[in-house]
Amino acid sequence: MKDQDHSAEAWRVDPDWIVFLPGVVAGLHISARRLLAPNERALVPTPVYQHFKRAVELAPRPHADVPLVLQGGRWVFDTDALRTPARLAYLCNPQNPGGTVFTRAELAQFAELTRDAIIVSDEIHCDLVLDAAARHMPIASLAPEISRRTVTLMSANKAFNIPAAGCAWAVVEDPRLREAMSADVRAHVLPSPSVFGYAATLAALRGGDAWLAAQIEYLRGNRDLVQAELALPMATVQATYLAWIDARGLRDAHEHFLRHGVALSPGEQFGSPGFVRLNFGTQRARLRQALQRMKRALGSAG
Repeated sequence: MKDQDHSAEAWRVDPDWIVFLPGVVAGLHISARRLLAPNERALVPTPVYQHFKRAVELAPRPHADVPLVLQGGRWVFDTDALRTPARLAYLCNPQNPGGTVFTRAELAQFAELTRDAIIVSDEIHCDLVLDAAARHMPIASLAPEISRRTVTLMSANKAFNIPAAGCAWAVVEDPRLREAMSADVRAHVLPSPSVFGYAATLAALRGGDAWLAAQIEYLRGNRDLVQAELALPMATVQATYLAWIDARGLRDAHEHFLRHGVALSPGEQFGSPGFVRLNFGTQRARLRQALQRMKRALGSAG
């Protein structure tokens, strides 16, 4: 399966492979509706950003949940569940909400176990790797045969905090998959990215390296603060600005923290009741205030 010369460095994207989209979420919903027939099944990781499951539910298309398990402080796939036959397999790398940056070996195993299924990989957080020892690798870069069955969704929106600009893209080598991913935009069922979105994305990618490096360093400090201050189990956040916190020891954790002035994302949104997701992509002073409120909330829990 592995082509030694087909690495992330050697992966060359033909401009013709790129389909511009109004957003990565739109890409998830297009993939469910256009790449799956009504009776074809998708594999959806759990926990995961809610629009993965919403996409297949609203299409609607049948799906099977593929649980992530905590190993060595990282959320990784239950490999037995990946063996479930399906037409399409969703991947989120770096993982939202778990913060995992999947290794080459883990991605190769994902590709092998999903057999010939189409892979739709959301890689929107690829520029926000906080762990110096980790490295994001697009799954399509592993081998030519993997690239030919992969739709890679990307955007500058997360790394550069420009979601309202509304510009994303899919990298799709296979012409039939590319046609399916582009049909709704060409037919004006979905809007094209705005001119502002194109301009903002180009400006970010061409001139934003120093700004992005400073932001990653700041986010790394925020992550370390959360891990040091919060007395709840959580995996190491290798990437993103999101902490996935195990609060199953609390009764209705989301509501409990909300009553103490901190609005977290409830784990139910991601398929894991009892967990909460903290967005630490903010000013450190504000984060400290939130952590103090969370400590008081924990102290008052009976």
